Amino acid sequence: MQLIYFAWVKERIGKSEEVLHLPDHVGTVAELLDYLSGINEIYAHALSNRAMLRVAVNQTHVGLDHAVKDTDEIAIFPPVTGG
Repeated sequence: MQLIYFAWVKERIGKSEEVLHLPDHVGTVAELLDYLSGINEIYAHALSNRAMLRVAVNQTHVGLDHAVKDTDEIAIFPPVTGG
């Protein structure tokens, strides 16, 4: 899967994107965030406040229960406001 990070998520993780193989036990956005948070303390800190994260799968905003698969492009970013 292609993971893309934006704004302060990118800054905290230290990279804008990466390619990872989706483990068999990960089937939803919530499970993906749990898996990523378990990689190390950097990911855990960046992804700790789920209320401050938004996720898009294949360029469509989705909820935590949305299914993910290894061929998806997944973007993780903070809420966007305009003015």
